[in-house]
Formats: sequence, structure tokens, C-alpha cells
Amino acid sequence: MLAVKATLLTSCGRSMMGGGEVTGARSAAVNEPAPYGMVLVKRGAFEMGPSDKDSLWGMMPDTKGVSFDAFWMDQTEITNAQYRQFVYWVRDSIIRERLADPQYGGNDLFKITEDRYGEPVVPHLNWNRPIPWRRASEDEQRAIESIYYTNPVTGEKKLDPKQMLFTYEWYDYTTAALRKNRFDPAERIRNTDIKPDPDEVIMISKDTAYIDEEGRIINETITRPLSSEWDFLNTRIINIYPDETCWINDFKNAYNEPYMRMYFQHPGYDDYPVVGVSWEQATAFCEWRTNLYKTSGNLPSGMAIEPFRLPTEGEWEYAARTGKNEYKYPWATDGLQSNDCFLGNFKPGNGNYTEDGHLITSKVASFSPNEFGLYDMAGNVAEWTATVYSESGPRQMNDMNPDLRYNAAREDPYAMKKKVIRGGSWKDVAQFIRSDMRAFEYQNETRSYIGFRCVRTQIGFSRSKGGKK
Repeated sequence: MLAVKATLLTSCGRSMMGGGEVTGARSAAVNEPAPYGMVLVKRGAFEMGPSDKDSLWGMMPDTKGVSFDAFWMDQTEITNAQYRQFVYWVRDSIIRERLADPQYGGNDLFKITEDRYGEPVVPHLNWNRPIPWRRASEDEQRAIESIYYTNPVTGEKKLDPKQMLFTYEWYDYTTAALRKNRFDPAERIRNTDIKPDPDEVIMISKDTAYIDEEGRIINETITRPLSSEWDFLNTRIINIYPDETCWINDFKNAYNEPYMRMYFQHPGYDDYPVVGVSWEQATAFCEWRTNLYKTSGNLPSGMAIEPFRLPTEGEWEYAARTGKNEYKYPWATDGLQSNDCFLGNFKPGNGNYTEDGHLITSKVASFSPNEFGLYDMAGNVAEWTATVYSESGPRQMNDMNPDLRYNAAREDPYAMKKKVIRGGSWKDVAQFIRSDMRAFEYQNETRSYIGFRCVRTQIGFSRSKGGKK
């Protein structure tokens, strides 16, 4: 018998004697930097849900032991300045498309910027030398001006909210992974006593979107037979401009007009949490942020990354309570003050919004962070989560990375479009800013007291308290 000696080749072409043993084929390591403005919430477990009886509010203890993997979370709520970057990206994308249109000059090699007087300028198109800037031509100026709206009565000029449309696609990994959706009928059933039906028709529902001839956004869910991987690709078109009128519609018989006109646009509010953003718009922001990171993060081509997303309800509560069950609030006490200073932005008294130092929202990070380094997890603005709202809550969820999701179709009853919000807001009394309190809002609703922050699952290992890597 001829003895054969196993030889392994390294990536450099050198041979190593493996002795016939399994030594592993390791992937090249890529160290991603910590996402900007985020802190790491390490893996852990705790009892999710209210842990004490509250007869006044009708709350009964109903907890569930759950565990979470490590994830990154924004230190603060997304601010007006950060969300405005998203709006301006959409604005500039539309302008670039129009600059490529023959009626606007027909050249798509422009970069839009502004001079020190706020006038739009574009570069000369001579790529063989440094690009000098010049003032926009008449056609180019028309393309730029087309994205703005001037009130015919007041003469005020601003971005046209109706044009701020963001189109994005996402691949539904979860649906594609379900065994019942395999293309090969033999792979759908593991039970060998059952003979697969090669003629079985598998129906797939997916979201698609387009703009009709009248310029209306059409988002719809279609159901069709499974035919290819493209059936798991979903498309959505969202108007992403914040609803500035929420300040008027949320409060009747109140003079909130200055907030409607200034809160999102004025630089004095740059570091305040963005409001008037629906769950759908917050989700679109996460998609945009993921794509921005892919294109600007200097990552290897084709590398898969974890997306930015809204936190699950469980992740949010775990992060707010720093993985502990003994506290109702993000701070390490059940009190609301420390040294006569309030610990968050909420409504301390009956009609006295200013007792905590603020009338409406406050700048993010105006109060001390919790033990995880997260700011404003109680009050300021309530925050969207990815979780669909159900009365039974955690009882329906798994005890590992618990969540409950439903991608509501347009034709679904409105009651099925509730999403969980957490943390309470500047307008709420102390009871509603508790970390273990649940609330909901409809996914297309916009409020002056609801904002959001993003999370991103950490890939690899993090050391948990008292644990191993």
C-alpha cells in the first residue's frame, strides 16, 4: 500500500505538513472600527418587563428571562443635524439627476456645494487638473432651484418636502432562509416518509414601489409564485422629510408655530433630537446609513456587513436598564432627582414642563448617561423600536434575542401597523418614562415627541461581565 503524506498550501504558496489533521481554514481578519457615536452594549441577560406591582396604573409583574448578544447603540438620539444630512443627501441626488437631464444642461459630472454666501456652485469639468469652482450656469441653476419651494404668499423659500423621496431595497434574508421557500422541492421536507411534490407552487409576498403617471408614490405588497432569488428583494419609496406640522397637530389651542417653522431648520436646534419622523422614515434612515457606511467605510469590495437598524424592544429595555432588574429608570435609583437636579427631561408637575429646565425637548446629552454610556434613555423623546406591538409582548417572543416582527402590507388593517415605542418623552409624567413601560404608535404616524436611535449587532466576541470570550 502506498503511503501518501498530506500537504497543505498556505496563501503564500508555502507548504506545511499537516499530518492529515484538520487545522482549519481561517478567513482573513477585517477589523471594523467602532461605529461613530456608538457605544458597545455587551452581551448579557435579565428579566424583561415590569418587576413590581403597581395597582395605581394597573401594572402586574409579568417578566421573562431573556438573553442578548452584544450590539452597538447610538449614544444619543438622532439629532436634527444628523437627520438633515440624510435629507441633503436625497436633495443632492435629485439635483445630480436633473443636471444630467438635457433640459438642465445634460452633464452629470457635477458636485454641488455652496459658496460662503450660500449660493450653489459647481466645478469646471476638466479632470486633468485641480477643479476650480465656478458659479452655476442658468440651466444648472434651474436644476438646483427646482428642488426648492417658495411660498407664493410669504415669499419664504425652503426645500420642497414633497420631492424628498428616498428609494431603497432590502433583501429579506429571513424569508429566503425558510425551508418551505427552498427552490428544490426535495429540500423543503426533512421527513423521509413524505414524498416532495415537484409541482407544488410556493407563493411569496414582497414589497414593491413605483411612482405613477400622476406623480403619486405607490407602495404595495404583491403575492406571486416563487421563481428566483429576486422574489426576496423588496423595494420601498419613502418621503423622508420630517413632518414639521406635528407641533401644531399634536397640541390644539397652543401657540407652537415657532417650532413648526424653526425646529428642524434653525441651527439653534441642530443638537436637539429630530421629531416628526415616522417609523417608516426612521427605518429608511437606517438603510441610508448602512449604504453610506458601505460606500465610505473603506471596506473590502463585496464584504457583508451588519446593517444599522432600529433596536428591538428587548434590546432597548436591556440597554436602558443596563441589564439590571432592580431599577425602573436608566439611572441607578428609583428617584427622579439628584442633588435637587432632575435626571431627565420629562413633565415633573401638573402643567409645569419647565421644572426640569426645559419646556420641550432638550439638547441631546444634557443629562448624565446611564452605566452603559447612553444618554436620554428616559424622557426627551420617546423612541421607535423595530418590534411590532402586541398586548402579550415578551410572552410571544423567544428568550434569545427576543423580537416580534410583522411587515404589514398596505391593505392590512391599521391595527396591525402598531410599533413599540420606549422611553417616554418631554411631555410625559414620570410613570411613562420608566424603562419597563411599553407604549405604541402607528408606523406612519409622526409626533413632536417621538424620535429614534440606531443599533448595529456586533460581529465576533465581546467579554461579558464574569464571562468568557
